[in-house]
Amino acid sequence: MKPHVLVLQHPTIASCDLSRLARHISIPTAHLPTSIRIPVTAGFSLPDDIAQHLNEQKIDYAVLPDMKFEELGLIVSDMDSTLITIECIDEIAAGVGLKNQVAAITERSMRGELDFEQSLRERVGLLKGLQEHVLQEVYDQVLQLSPGAEYLLAECKKHDVKFMLVSGGFTFFTDRLKKRLGLDYAYANQLSSENSILNGQLNGRIIDAKAKADLLTEHRNALGLEAWQVVAVGDGANDIPMLEAAGIGIAYRAKPKAQAHADACINHHGLEAIRGWFA
Repeated sequence: MKPHVLVLQHPTIASCDLSRLARHISIPTAHLPTSIRIPVTAGFSLPDDIAQHLNEQKIDYAVLPDMKFEELGLIVSDMDSTLITIECIDEIAAGVGLKNQVAAITERSMRGELDFEQSLRERVGLLKGLQEHVLQEVYDQVLQLSPGAEYLLAECKKHDVKFMLVSGGFTFFTDRLKKRLGLDYAYANQLSSENSILNGQLNGRIIDAKAKADLLTEHRNALGLEAWQVVAVGDGANDIPMLEAAGIGIAYRAKPKAQAHADACINHHGLEAIRGWFA
């Protein structure tokens, strides 16, 4: 078993007040500008008052195996509100004046209050009659990568860590992101259309919570990786099975249910913090 470390991340970690933490644990004087790695036992946990003090300073923290980034073999990421800043279906729905209605269903689904497939089909049904060019407008004008995404992907390429995008969203967006960003794999749901008009249906396999976890396992096995070499990152309840299937599950600006099932939470910083969890 690998030794464990308490990792603290902040853009200027040296300027943070760690005096309360220092009463409980020895903090190394030498560290990186944005992170500190403190050797701890595997079962170490922060007292609640110290955790709150760190959160108040916007410090992300986690107890993780002490690993180098290049030891990983695969990162599996959700798309909406994770690799990108938006929920694509909500923005598509704006094209038919139903953004608020669809967004409310999306939010309940991500909190785990609704069955994902049922809620997805309900939301897609509301898009019936929408012209496909609206999807391109969302991609061109609204979709943005989350902070730190390009840095994380560059580090993956540098260290030969495969990157898989797996989404309960739509192939219209994942396919374009795969090509644009040079992703290794991408999976999502396929919207059905007739004469370039959405018909409110989906084609093929539904990418739900189980499918996400299954795809992670399939690619882990195909790449000959051990579980500890796989990281999964997501924000919603439908990401929980893949967070648990990964060696390290990371909740990114996530709903409480997802955070409760994650090994590390990024609440204050961008996706560059995924790289920062590792040496």
